[in-house]
Amino acid sequence: MKAVVIRRYGSPEVFEYEDVEPPKIKPNQLLVKVHAACVNPVDWKMRKGMLKFITGNKFPMIIGFDLSGEVIEVGSQVTQFKSGDAIYGSISPLGGAYAEFAAVPENNAALKPTNMTYEEAASVPVAALTALQGLRDLGKIQPNQSVLVNGASGGVGIFGVQIAKAYGAQVTAVCSTKNIDFVKSLGADRIIDYTQQDFTQELGQYDIILDAVAKQSFSGCKQALKPNGIYVTTLPSLESFVQIILTALIPGKKATFILERPDTQDLVYLKELIETGKMRSVIDRTYPLQELAAAHTYSETERAVGKIAITVAN
Repeated sequence: MKAVVIRRYGSPEVFEYEDVEPPKIKPNQLLVKVHAACVNPVDWKMRKGMLKFITGNKFPMIIGFDLSGEVIEVGSQVTQFKSGDAIYGSISPLGGAYAEFAAVPENNAALKPTNMTYEEAASVPVAALTALQGLRDLGKIQPNQSVLVNGASGGVGIFGVQIAKAYGAQVTAVCSTKNIDFVKSLGADRIIDYTQQDFTQELGQYDIILDAVAKQSFSGCKQALKPNGIYVTTLPSLESFVQIILTALIPGKKATFILERPDTQDLVYLKELIETGKMRSVIDRTYPLQELAAAHTYSETERAVGKIAITVAN
């Protein structure tokens, strides 16, 4: 099969498009013919070696987490899927989606939303699960709460706005001037243009702050939280680890971070939101698998509005 592999960490030029052996599935896995994948910041951070404490130095390596495609074969312990099913999901912890075929754990997949293309579906899992689990599991979101999403036009942010609205929250979205109309179209109740206004200077406004782009800190956002408000970041730092530990020990405002966890039931919930029109994906650009280096280069500008999709011809 064709795949994009790396043999060392580095810039996008380390990608090599070549023939490799198809994966062999385990009893709890699906062999999926990949139709589309997606670029997330975690992918290029992995490619750069920023996550080598997880990935190690075992090369060649195929990275990429999000995918959608068709089930070709199921393992002996698989009960939820059959050959021919159209699915979407993610591969963790090491990836493998940048290829014509991928081995996907059964519990990391769900049937693809019927009203989405493969590219649209592949753009959902990691980002939308991050937003869902951050707001629901860590933020304990409730109807009528006040939620702020920082980085509302980015990959996690677009889903954060829509999921918070689906839970009945009042949503404030932070973005740049050029993305105001786009973010309004996602359902945000209020927009803050960060080039004109600093949301961290507001006093006691929010029950939850979802820092979808990890550009702020708990200490910076603290005064904008209500007395029992919760700050959720997508990228922990040394400072945030300290704040997470400290705030866990005392009553009041909390700091926490979200590490997305693939889960079939959560993917089914997201599928229901999509099929009932409460959530959509937004694709900024689409690249063929052979041009993955260009896709990563664009992702690293952090200027994408929504997601970057990868088509896989097979």
